[in-house]
Amino acid sequence: MLDDFLLRAVLAGIGVALAAGPLGSFVVWRRMAYFGDATAHAAVLGVALSFGFSVSIYVGTLITALAMAFAVSSLYARGHAIETALGVMSHTALALGLVAMSFLSGVRVDLSAFLFGDILAVSKQDLAVIWGGAALVLALLAWRWQALLTATLNTELAQASGIDARREQLVLTLALAVVVAVALKVVGALLITALLLIPAASARNLARTPETMAVIAIGLGMLASLAGLQLSLTADTPAGPSIVVAAGAIYAVSLALGRPRSR
Repeated sequence: MLDDFLLRAVLAGIGVALAAGPLGSFVVWRRMAYFGDATAHAAVLGVALSFGFSVSIYVGTLITALAMAFAVSSLYARGHAIETALGVMSHTALALGLVAMSFLSGVRVDLSAFLFGDILAVSKQDLAVIWGGAALVLALLAWRWQALLTATLNTELAQASGIDARREQLVLTLALAVVVAVALKVVGALLITALLLIPAASARNLARTPETMAVIAIGLGMLASLAGLQLSLTADTPAGPSIVVAAGAIYAVSLALGRPRSR
């Protein structure tokens, strides 16, 4: 069954949605969209380093994404303006990755596949990595869910409860790096944050509790993947951007169906 490229694409989209849904909820709650962008853009540099040192793209991407995430967290802890740090490091990492790829000799790199994804080219090995990464992210979030939620809602309450907010931030940092590494093949470095952010933002318009929001975000992410693949097949459009377009349409519907929220 897995010899069917379309079935592999569907399973890849579902696997990414499983991890991106609950993690994206924390991205929305903590207003970490720019943090996700910086980590995703670093993935391009990870791809270049992977080819340069002949290691797995997933390994190179994961290491680079972790390095970026920890670097930004360190700057934030030292009191630097986080928006400025994110902007500088995000664009620098993306540019470094593109420049580094131009120096690769004897290696043919389909740059658009890494920037915008190539879900229709997902292999059986890619599926194993995607679902393994999704399982790891779900296990991390399930293990630390209540502590993460408390630290997100109220730092002072978390400290009073004996919860180390910095440790919970590291858990989210690790989970984000894993999602970036496994989602690179599906939607690409430039669209990963959209897949994290849009289904969760849509779910927020429909959910009443944090847990419900996370579950709905998973479902909407799966729906966006399936709808985007259908659009790609029928209209011959790029698969990764088509998935994000579908997610954007779902968000518009959620605005119409959801209850008005005060600021």
